[in-house]
Amino acid sequence: MRKIITVLALLFAMIGNLHVIEASSYGWGYKKNNDNQVPEIGKYQAMLEKYNAYYADLSGKKNIYLTFDNGYEEGYTEAVLDVLKKEKVPATFFVTGHYVKSEPELVKRMVKEGHIIGNHSYHHPDFTIITKQAIQEELETLEAAVARITEQKDLKYLRPPRGLFNEQTLKWSNELGYIHVFWSLAFKDWNVNDQKGWRYAHEQIMNQVHPGAIVLLHAVSADNAEALSHIIKDLRKQGYQFKSLDDLVLKETVPKALYGL
Repeated sequence: MRKIITVLALLFAMIGNLHVIEASSYGWGYKKNNDNQVPEIGKYQAMLEKYNAYYADLSGKKNIYLTFDNGYEEGYTEAVLDVLKKEKVPATFFVTGHYVKSEPELVKRMVKEGHIIGNHSYHHPDFTIITKQAIQEELETLEAAVARITEQKDLKYLRPPRGLFNEQTLKWSNELGYIHVFWSLAFKDWNVNDQKGWRYAHEQIMNQVHPGAIVLLHAVSADNAEALSHIIKDLRKQGYQFKSLDDLVLKETVPKALYGL
């Protein structure tokens, strides 16, 4: 009996170790450059392709995709929306449950003005340390919260909290019908106590911009709100066009003859 118990203990230990290996956590990152090229992401590339995830438009066309992460409000989202409306630029706002609950009018306005609401989870947990069922509950609870107050009844784009992921979370989310969307252009803009002025935000975008960039911005940044109009105008002068994530995904999934390319 003792031998059986010992063998079982060893088996459970081995299974436990395998689980730890499977659940390795990655923080999204890429090799930055200032030569207007899509940044390299190394081993992540194969994982993203396997599970239909995105971090950039790799077509080579001068398209830009603006995305904002909204976990809480600092009073600048309205100004951001004003600029997007004036310049006729689409965006995707990845929101949390806290944001939907605390700022329903802003979420309604986003949808009313043609923007996409993306899923940033309800409680903003680390997906790499919770179960598939827990991830599903996070995503579906947020989706239901958005559906209760807007005409957007389903959320298909997912940005994992804090950019943490692994192959397992990519697989599970894909099985649940979600498309992971990371980013290829970002800078430290989320610290509300360390804003450097709109010219700094403008410079960061212009230095890193490249064809097909999915840009991550935070709407809590005063710099971003003030710089956004300048960024849009100057990128257009360089020949860039602002597209929605729906344009990107349709282009990748619909036959070219049907999409008109």
